[in-house]
Amino acid sequence: MSNHEASYDFIREIIADDLKSGKHSFIKTRFPPEPNGYLHIGHAKSICLNFGIALHFNGLCNLRFDDTNPSKEDVEYVESIKEDVRWLGFDWDDREYYASDYFDQLFEFAVQLVRKGKAYVCSLSQEQIREYRGTLTEPGRNSPYRDRSIEENLDLFQKMKAGVFKDGEHVLRAKIDMASPNMNMRDPTIYRIKHVAHHRTGDKWSIYPMYDFTHCLSDALEKITHSICTLEFENNRPLYDWVLDTLETDCHPQQIEFARLNLNYTVLSKRRLIQLVEGGHVSGWDDPRMPTLSGIKRRGYTPESIRNFCDRIGVSKRDSIVDMELLEFSVREDLNRHAPRFMAVLNPVKVVIVNYPENLTEELEAVNNPEDASMGKRKVPFSRELYIDRDDFRETPPKKFFRLSPGREVRLRYAYYITCREVIKDKDTGEIIEIRCIYDPETRGGWSKDGRKVKGTIHWVCASQCLRAQVRLYDRLFTASNPLEKKDGVDFKDYLNPNSLEVLDDCPIEPGLKDLSPGSNCQFERQGYFCVDIKDSRPEYPVFNRTVTLRDTWAKIERRGKK
Repeated sequence: MSNHEASYDFIREIIADDLKSGKHSFIKTRFPPEPNGYLHIGHAKSICLNFGIALHFNGLCNLRFDDTNPSKEDVEYVESIKEDVRWLGFDWDDREYYASDYFDQLFEFAVQLVRKGKAYVCSLSQEQIREYRGTLTEPGRNSPYRDRSIEENLDLFQKMKAGVFKDGEHVLRAKIDMASPNMNMRDPTIYRIKHVAHHRTGDKWSIYPMYDFTHCLSDALEKITHSICTLEFENNRPLYDWVLDTLETDCHPQQIEFARLNLNYTVLSKRRLIQLVEGGHVSGWDDPRMPTLSGIKRRGYTPESIRNFCDRIGVSKRDSIVDMELLEFSVREDLNRHAPRFMAVLNPVKVVIVNYPENLTEELEAVNNPEDASMGKRKVPFSRELYIDRDDFRETPPKKFFRLSPGREVRLRYAYYITCREVIKDKDTGEIIEIRCIYDPETRGGWSKDGRKVKGTIHWVCASQCLRAQVRLYDRLFTASNPLEKKDGVDFKDYLNPNSLEVLDDCPIEPGLKDLSPGSNCQFERQGYFCVDIKDSRPEYPVFNRTVTLRDTWAKIERRGKK
């Protein structure tokens, strides 16, 4: 699945030992997203790990939606999650499950706990439950309802199911240990009343199971061997094991925790991402500046580059922050091999070659990708009037500026040598509106027959046959490496980068770009890697999103700012 062989991490070592010892003969994992938002790149690490381990050991990986909180869930999220997992290159065949598939069984499991005297209906309010729970340094107190009889608990629980009570009037709690040093073991809630319609079960249920109760039992019902989750669930593992041990389930998966992906210059929190969307700070969940998989897909990141990135960062037991540069490097590396090259001028100024025939247009040969000869070559039109980038010309050039300036000869990529002879300016503003040059017809293809060399090579577009396009220059969404760093009076949104998007209209681009379909990647030579926008691009006026620059310019900008 990747150009890089996955590292043999500690989780794979555990699984290999389990196979060797005979503890398991077949491996089964699962990816269990909550359908309450869009997946982000942090989820990509979990997707690659769970599906990747199954592939590594010739096992299976289920896709299971943890849909136990209907007030926050939506079919839109379900469909987007499935699309994102497939986009990353993984499939679950017919193993698409939902926690709601098991609601009847989960209810019966809860009844079993009540019959065993291991669960009770508690009538404390949520505030009172928190108060009775204690603190990290003080033990909790038993609920006054903890000693209800099994018969009374069964009756109340059945009435909860029947919809007799209002939201919050009662909960079902596991009876474990209110003095446990692990707060998760202090009689956690396993069922709550919610008079909310579910997107799959409708109005059938008035009660819904909590995550910690649902997850372990769903794993057991699906015969999962290894339940792989992130480190924040490490303290939940004793509860995971307690539920399965107490109910004496036929299958007891092993929960293993790994460090989640933390990436600088962004936020990977659904709650904060929702704030960005609802606050209008971005255009939506698929805004190319967002770390959502739908956003990075629209920006032009490839699934191969994401899988390679996840392989590179590896799997560890300790939280750390991964540098955005590593992600961008993985994207560049993949696109460098596969993206076709084109020329586009983002800040145009006209060049007139005064000694070139006025009515002549010729076709010159250009290489599609120097990294892959099998991609062949293309024809680009050339005529008397061209566009070049303004940054490639200086009337008074600084030291070590090797591009076009008065009296200086440069190479037009794939074309000819030209020399600047005259500069035409707007009389009112003084802005350069035209650069007049001469060309050497003996340098066709960009090479001199007499062996003379020039230091500068610039890109260009034929003025008479170019297309026009909108180009969106995306940059990092935040200016701070850690937008969530706690500072008095500072909100993470205060670090939003005001220059994270620059929109350029009517950019001259090579005519061959018209053949690229939405979602296609390419390189604008000397500019960066771009993608045809899958949402706004039109054949008559294409829209290109900058995926990533050709090199890490951000680090250079930061270093300049510190000087």
